Amino acid sequence: MDFEELQKIQNDAELVNVVYNYFDEASRLSGSNAAKVEFVTTVTYIEKYLKQGMRILDIGAGAGAYSLYFANQGYQVSAVELADKNVSEFRKKITDGIPVDLRQGNALDLSDFADEAFDIVLLLGPLYHLHDRADRDTAIREAKRVLKKDGVLFVAFINNDMIPYTEWGYNPDYLLSGPYDKETFRAVDFPFVFFDLNQCREMLASNGLTVIHEIAADGMSELLQDRVNKLDEKGYAQYLKMHFHYCERPEHLGKTNHFLFVAKKEKINA
Repeated sequence: MDFEELQKIQNDAELVNVVYNYFDEASRLSGSNAAKVEFVTTVTYIEKYLKQGMRILDIGAGAGAYSLYFANQGYQVSAVELADKNVSEFRKKITDGIPVDLRQGNALDLSDFADEAFDIVLLLGPLYHLHDRADRDTAIREAKRVLKKDGVLFVAFINNDMIPYTEWGYNPDYLLSGPYDKETFRAVDFPFVFFDLNQCREMLASNGLTVIHEIAADGMSELLQDRVNKLDEKGYAQYLKMHFHYCERPEHLGKTNHFLFVAKKEKINA
């Protein structure tokens, strides 16, 4: 299916299924050292709040990278994924004894799960795909609903403001012919949906969440992937050290392809 045919799809759920028939989610976070930075960063922040016995819900679990990582450490993980291909890839990796409850479903409807059932909720993919604000709010509210009062929510977004830089690296003509507004540098939200930092902040605040970390999840790793992928073990370790040194600094937050927000439910004053 070419890009013009893809643009004819109006339903987000259908679009997700088609996109992941062509997009290899199974290797996205592990295909190279540069690609692993997002995964390493996200896991590091999750582990800051994770304690034995906690229950994890992974909404938009993809091919299972995060779910399987934590299930293999003995955590009880429930996972919801929409795309047929991703569900199939995920199921192949679940072996006997791995505590993962995988369900095919939609982030807009988590009615299978009770209120305040999970200590940790991951919403790391759905907001890449929801074009309507009402649907994004629904996904966030559903994630918040199933989160315990003292639980922690992890939310990921694709950063609009990094797109011109990375796409220019792939396409020398992107600055003049790429699909973005040539005055505002706003990318066309297709097939993925993009946000700037303030849009992310507003979206979470308007849904009653208090942000406790704002993180440049992969930093400059995609832009610098050729150099990162040539590093030896010692060099890569130093690169990760540098990445973590900068990833929460306000002046570096826009220098990333993916934002990671860590949030809690707003406390209600007595």
